[in-house]
Amino acid sequence: MGADGRTEAALDGLATRYGLRPRQREQLARLVTVLVADEHAPTAVRTAGPAVDIHFADSLVALELEVARAARRVADVGTGAGFPGLVLALALPDAEVRLVESQRRKCEFLERLCACVAIENARVVHARAEEWRAGIGEHDLVVARAVAAQAVVLEYAAPLLRLGGTLVDWRGQRDPREETRCVAAGEELGLRRAEIRHVSPFASAQAHHLHLYLKVRETPSRFPRRVGMARKQPLSG
Repeated sequence: MGADGRTEAALDGLATRYGLRPRQREQLARLVTVLVADEHAPTAVRTAGPAVDIHFADSLVALELEVARAARRVADVGTGAGFPGLVLALALPDAEVRLVESQRRKCEFLERLCACVAIENARVVHARAEEWRAGIGEHDLVVARAVAAQAVVLEYAAPLLRLGGTLVDWRGQRDPREETRCVAAGEELGLRRAEIRHVSPFASAQAHHLHLYLKVRETPSRFPRRVGMARKQPLSG
């Protein structure tokens, strides 16, 4: 089987695994075509096969979570090239997905991508998470993948979640000491760790985990702190 055949088979596998409709399957194929062809795409993964695994499968694995399947308002903070938020928007047509990105060039790329693939329920938000006041308290689900240290992600996400909403943070190898520090940081923000789930989005994936934090109390009004403070002085110390 050639490279194109392997890519098509991988897309078929994802469509079967996650119950995607034929139109969604075709949108995935279009998405990988545009991603690979666009020389301005803000990703180092520029071939179809790896892109399907590293970007698409790794994004769609969130659909194994009921909180993701049921979400109607989703924010992807630091979305970069649009993952996981853009793929989740494609898979969840009844959800409104905000792709939050601070770099204008990446936002322009995301606008082109949404238009080319006809993903109508995704909206690009050109803002830093700490400064996006319109998003505070608005979301059932916040997702973050390869954005920053987890304590930083917690601080970005907590204000954006409604009470009862969930953060899903993509992580690799587990670090028990860091996880303990982040539980304390979450408590300060009104978040409680609900689960750390090991996932296998594609055959060669190793040490992939989704960290779930539930918003159990309102986030104190001193958050979000001003831009840059979460990275300079993370709550976990």
